[in-house]
Amino acid sequence: MRRLIRFPASLFANMETVLDSLAIQKLLPHRYPFLLVDRIVELVPRQRIVGIKQVSINESFFQGHFPSAPVMPGVLVVEALAQVGAVLALREIEDRDQKLVLFTGIKEARFRRPVVPGDTLILEVTALRIGSRVQRMRGEAKVDGELAADAEIMSIVVNREPVNVERNEG
Repeated sequence: MRRLIRFPASLFANMETVLDSLAIQKLLPHRYPFLLVDRIVELVPRQRIVGIKQVSINESFFQGHFPSAPVMPGVLVVEALAQVGAVLALREIEDRDQKLVLFTGIKEARFRRPVVPGDTLILEVTALRIGSRVQRMRGEAKVDGELAADAEIMSIVVNREPVNVERNEG
């Protein structure tokens, strides 16, 4: 099993941005309020990527989770890891604007500390398998060098099809 290298959050605060939010939006179909990565600060194609999410009190999910003690939902921390992993995978696909990366599994997810407003979430993802269709990655989300969550994430790359919203109401 590969181990991710641990870096203090202060190191990333001063790192050069490899991909900014506009470049990320050219790769991912996600948009506010569901785009959960602000920038990419490290990228080794087909191997490793590090993203940053600045967690703000203005996040829509804090309105209900929980108003008097805001905590970022763990499933959204894993989603942020998956989005960073999707950036790593989609960069390798020529017709990426015609593709979607869909979750197929989350394995061994653990939530180790709450993520709260004001935190800088460091999202480190290492590729275990990057293929033209199937992806498997290991991600760690950290705050101030402390592990907040980790998981193995599996996904599949599919053709982006128009959604048919017609319903048979009878």
